[in-house]
Amino acid sequence: MNHGQVADAVNGNWVDHRAPAPWRPYLRLSRADRPIGTWLLLIPCWWGVGMAAAATEPRWFDLWIVIGCSIGAVLMRGAGCTWNDITDRDIDGGVARTRSRPIPSGQVTVRQALWWMAAQIAVSALILFTLGWTAIGFGLAALVPVAIYPFAKRFTWWPQVFLGIAFNWGVWIAWAAHGAAIGGATLALFLSGIAWTLFYDTIYAHQDKEDDALIGVKSTARLFGTATPLWLTAFVILAAGLMAAAAVASLSGAALILALLGAAAFAAHMIGQMRRLEIDRPEVCLTLFRSNRDCGLLPALFLAAAALV
Repeated sequence: MNHGQVADAVNGNWVDHRAPAPWRPYLRLSRADRPIGTWLLLIPCWWGVGMAAAATEPRWFDLWIVIGCSIGAVLMRGAGCTWNDITDRDIDGGVARTRSRPIPSGQVTVRQALWWMAAQIAVSALILFTLGWTAIGFGLAALVPVAIYPFAKRFTWWPQVFLGIAFNWGVWIAWAAHGAAIGGATLALFLSGIAWTLFYDTIYAHQDKEDDALIGVKSTARLFGTATPLWLTAFVILAAGLMAAAAVASLSGAALILALLGAAAFAAHMIGQMRRLEIDRPEVCLTLFRSNRDCGLLPALFLAAAALV
């Protein structure tokens, strides 16, 4: 392991091998060495603009929404992770997988982390202000679940719900930025994303369940235990079903068929993950968790095709 490298960083990542040394602790704080979280924050934005465009008609501005949300996802995921590490610095020091993170390992002070978080939020705001007033309103509202999430595992067995709200808020922002009417389809797509987050983050949380039990941190992984496969099945049904419902409520013709095919591919990928799941093998859980980038991109590609037809 390179000096300062975080335990669960992607092997050969660019931060540990190519980033300037003074920037590495801050980039690690933003999880730039573990990009899967950025994908999971970004993909619901792409769902939102894709389905909104398919429901009305695509615009050239949609290309900026896609690009702007991509940059914003990198920055806001970094800001959210920085806030999470500030609030969890004592907990992270007691968990084997997280004690190597920049704050508990002494690479970054809390004061430095606060400044880094503020800088990322400021640049994100500049992008948000280009997306229209409704999107700006949704973007500002997103700060509430982002602020609450790090504390959720202290008072509820369902912290993944709060993560799902924060990570899928991009559905509202991107849909509003396109200019389509907000309605039941938007809500159904948002709830689909929350069910998906419950699916993948329960798998992720099984990595830490023993340490979490020792320090009193709650999670759906600890709550479900050996019943996890049954709960994951329910989340698959909810995620794919709600996505299909959003499509039926807003689309028709070839666009609807493509969106439904995307929902089916989405479900098939999650079912494939469940077949490989071994909840007592952390390395398997991490691999499956990371595979959800491809899982979420499947319906995004189908929605992009639906918008183009």
